Amino acid sequence: MTSTSTPPGLARFNDLEEPAALAALHEACASTAWARRLLAARPYATPEALYSASDAATVELGEADLAEAMAGHPPIGRPRPGDPTSAREQSGMAGAADGLKAEMLELNLAYQERFGHVFLICATGRTGEEMRDAVKERIGNPPEREREIVRTELGKINRIRLARLVEEDA
Repeated sequence: MTSTSTPPGLARFNDLEEPAALAALHEACASTAWARRLLAARPYATPEALYSASDAATVELGEADLAEAMAGHPPIGRPRPGDPTSAREQSGMAGAADGLKAEMLELNLAYQERFGHVFLICATGRTGEEMRDAVKERIGNPPEREREIVRTELGKINRIRLARLVEEDA
């Protein structure tokens, strides 16, 4: 492959019919506005161009769009049954002790009561203890600060999911 050629996974994404591309993007992020913005900018020459477009679209999400994106994420420690993505991303909680799982459930509920949405963190590569410590730290944030942290975490998650999308084998 030459340095100017588009990687095969990205080429496949660029070539998808609009409904299939929209569905693939919704797998990465539940925000319709985010997905439509990325869809409109195709084709992408490089994965980095796609990731940069994702970052820009994430920054531009309005309150309703951000809420829509967060609604696509299950609480930490409770991945959706049959959803390999959330199970993989939250694997740090899978082998956690029952006490830690119970504590995380309580913290999730307290966080959701305070902010009105799930605790969102890029869980990939984090241990259960790290996620617990993060929610404990963040629950005291002012809502405006927490919203910006959520936006940053969502951007990280979106990049990881897009990388999986464009690096998949045919």
